[in-house]
Amino acid sequence: MRTTLVLCLAAASVSAMAAEVLDFSRPPPSWQTALSQPAKEEVAQNIVAKGKGAAIACAGCHGANGLPPAGVPFPRLAGLPSEYVAKQLFDYRDGTRPNAAMAPIAKALTDAEIGSLALYFASQPASPVKSSHVSPRRGAQLAREGDNALAIPACSDCHGGDDIGGGPILPPLGAQPSAYTTAQLVAFKSGERRNDDGAVMREFSKRLSEADIEAIASYFEKR
Repeated sequence: MRTTLVLCLAAASVSAMAAEVLDFSRPPPSWQTALSQPAKEEVAQNIVAKGKGAAIACAGCHGANGLPPAGVPFPRLAGLPSEYVAKQLFDYRDGTRPNAAMAPIAKALTDAEIGSLALYFASQPASPVKSSHVSPRRGAQLAREGDNALAIPACSDCHGGDDIGGGPILPPLGAQPSAYTTAQLVAFKSGERRNDDGAVMREFSKRLSEADIEAIASYFEKR
C-alpha cells in the first residue's frame, strides 16, 4: 500500500512538471510587436502629410508617397519592407542608430504609429529615381560580384534583388538616391552608424575606398 502511494505521488509530481513546460523562446522585438497591431492608414497618411508635434511631416524629406526628389540625401521609403522601416524607427528612437534629425521624430511617435507608418510605406509602389549619372563598371562589379581581393561579397548576396531585397530587415538598394547610399556607407565605415547585426556592414565598408562607395551608390541609384 505504501509503495503504491509513493508511486502515485511520484507520477503526480512528474505530471505537474510536464504541465509546467518551460518556454525558452525569445520575446519578439518591439518593432515586430508594433507591426502586429492593426494598421491605421489614415493616421499614417496624416503624419506623412502634416506631421505630429516634434515628428515633422515625412513628406518634407521623403516625398508624399515615400519617393524623394532626385539628388537629395534622403532615402526612398516606398516599397521598403515594413519590418525594415519599423526597425529603423525604433533604432532611431533608442539611439541604436544615432541621427540628430530622426531621433526626435521617432521619439514623438508611438509604437502603433510606427507600425502604421511602416506598413503604409511598404504598400507604396517604388519608382526608379531619375538620374543623369553614369554608373561606373566598378559599381556593377561590387554589387553583383563583390571583390575577392578585398574579401567583400556581392551586395546582392545579402540584399537580394534591386527591388525586392534580401529579407525583412535586409532592404532592397535599387532606386535609392546615391547621396543617401553614400552617406550610409560612410557612416558605417566611420562607426557612426552601428545598428548592423554583427557589425557586418561596418566591416565591409571599412574595405571600400571613397571611389568604391561612390560607384556602388551611383549603380544602385539607377536600378
